[in-house]
Amino acid sequence: MWLYLVALVGLWMLLSLVRERMVVSHLYDKYVFITGCDSGFGNLLARQLDRRGMKVLAACLMEEGAEQLRSKTSERLETVTLDVTKTETTVAVTQWVKEHVGNRGLWGLVNNAGISTFSGPNEWMNKQNFATVLDVNLLGMIEVTLSMLPLVRKARGRVVNVSSIIGRVSLVGGGYCISKYGVEAFSDSLRRELSYFGVKVAIIEPGFFLTDMTSSARVISNVQMLWDQTSSGIREIYGEKYLASYLKMLSGLDQRCNQDLSLVTDCMEHALTACHPRTRYSAGWDAKLFFLPFSYLPTSLADALFYWTSPKPEKAL
Repeated sequence: MWLYLVALVGLWMLLSLVRERMVVSHLYDKYVFITGCDSGFGNLLARQLDRRGMKVLAACLMEEGAEQLRSKTSERLETVTLDVTKTETTVAVTQWVKEHVGNRGLWGLVNNAGISTFSGPNEWMNKQNFATVLDVNLLGMIEVTLSMLPLVRKARGRVVNVSSIIGRVSLVGGGYCISKYGVEAFSDSLRRELSYFGVKVAIIEPGFFLTDMTSSARVISNVQMLWDQTSSGIREIYGEKYLASYLKMLSGLDQRCNQDLSLVTDCMEHALTACHPRTRYSAGWDAKLFFLPFSYLPTSLADALFYWTSPKPEKAL
């Protein structure tokens, strides 16, 4: 009995492996549009797909980032500047993409652009701090997706949305976790709706990787800015010792982050090129072995672990 069970499990694993390795044909004919290509995941993915022979349309926030990317890629790759928070630029870029792809449609849309500027205790922030992050990470992504969908549908292509493992576990206050939870929800509903048209939607959930966004110096500077802007009453409740402990915890972020960004971009590439892409990709061992299992813990146990491992305000009970 057990022998049959082991054989069935082994056969299922073998078939799954073969299925995962099946690649879409004629990749050199397919266009992929990627947002947030100035640096980080988007920049590396653009170069990776360009080397594979795909037709990459890379959107950068700044012309400087676009120039640097073009200097490292073939003449096939083309760039455009895009601020996902501005409707007029999204409309203009969609028209630019339409002129490039023609009747073929857009095979891949990768929503990678994002910021994490305002992250820290919720009480230290104001409404605009939340709105700034949500405008880029969630609302901007939604608008780009809705604008590009007719082109993706024509190609029966792929939508790849970059979320985060903290779109499953809310580790910090501010708009970042909220936006990533929103990316997860939007992607789930979109995947079900677009399945009728042969369009596949994948979610990328990286753990902690070393990018401009996770630089210790930048994160510490942002937290200090939030501390300085909050009221004297809030600062009195939390206390300088809390701030010092919080900043000390963040100072080691660079060492805790994985430097191999290809673990994430390989997931993106698979979602774009595999015949049978996954629904979700967890990139990084911290995501797979800690944060993903952590997300399934009972809420009371997860809360207790956070309580005992986090800095405490001076006037906590």
